[in-house]
Amino acid sequence: MPLQFVYTDQDLVTDVCRSSKNSPGMASPPAKFDTTIQAGWTHRMERGLFRYHLGDLQTRILPGSHSYVAQLNIQRGVERRKPQEILSIQQEFNAKQFNFNKINPEEIIFEMIKDTERGTALQYDGQVHQPCRMVVLVNVSPLEFGHCLFVPDPSRCLPQVLTRFAIQVGIESVLLSSDPGFRMGFNSLGAFASVNHLHLHGYYLDKELKIESMPAKPLVPDRGFYRLLDFPAGFLFYTESAEVEKVSTAICEVTDFLVGGNIAHNLFLTRGCPPCDHTQSERNLYWRKGVRIAVWPRLSCFGAKEESAFNVALCELAGHLPFKNKKDYDLTTEKDVIDIIQRYLLPDREFHRLEQQLTRHVMDL
Repeated sequence: MPLQFVYTDQDLVTDVCRSSKNSPGMASPPAKFDTTIQAGWTHRMERGLFRYHLGDLQTRILPGSHSYVAQLNIQRGVERRKPQEILSIQQEFNAKQFNFNKINPEEIIFEMIKDTERGTALQYDGQVHQPCRMVVLVNVSPLEFGHCLFVPDPSRCLPQVLTRFAIQVGIESVLLSSDPGFRMGFNSLGAFASVNHLHLHGYYLDKELKIESMPAKPLVPDRGFYRLLDFPAGFLFYTESAEVEKVSTAICEVTDFLVGGNIAHNLFLTRGCPPCDHTQSERNLYWRKGVRIAVWPRLSCFGAKEESAFNVALCELAGHLPFKNKKDYDLTTEKDVIDIIQRYLLPDREFHRLEQQLTRHVMDL
């Protein structure tokens, strides 16, 4: 039986700060969540359960205002499992294809269970729902240190469509970590999800990303809903520990709306500062009390030819670029990156129409 990681709201870490040049600050001591994932992940890497050994990745910051974090990870491009054929954003789960019920059980690090005053259950809209376990397993084709997959009760065979439970536990996982470099993300079908079995990604990236502090315009601020004011065009939710349930519900309403409209999307969850539509004070800029959840609607890719340099999915949209080959890693410029990403974004008119629809939809919740 896998290790159980039981947590409560009291385990959520609120006092995280990113060090600045003028104020190095003290690193937060590792949380139990971090030590459990990192020790389990490292132990399985040492035992050879991965498709390749991941050492320190060659990393550089591309010159330019976006400060893209480029990494060379040739083995992931070569060794990872061939993605499944995806034909629809609403494609049903197929038990005959690879899914997370078919993995080596030793890949599982632990099962997450939330212990509340109501017992091990989550509450939505005032209704108590029976406990659902979140299984955390190593990604055997890792893109960075600690790269894991978070799979809500694999035996339920859910397709790759976000649920409130998955979103809430994703946000809580970021809050359980005391490391501002821990990230979570999600690729929908048609947005480079490679397995049609509900899962999120989690990993550590020890570099600051612009998405952590990018300015945002309020759309429905009491629901934590904003629009990003920089490239790439997308939406942003923000929550601190007290508002996780409410914001998770709003995010799920938005992703359900996108699925209903057959709009592919990527999400990226990271510690970040509270959204603001102007330049923030240095203190606010480096504060990491809450979680930013970026939602990028995008053009669908079904059987599309992959880019030679990098695929445009959850981490690339957030500014983290795992390159598949040395030539592109060495020569790609910020303008090249923007040109590649732009090809996958919704046209401006379509994006603004969607912004109006989603604003009305969230306001009506």
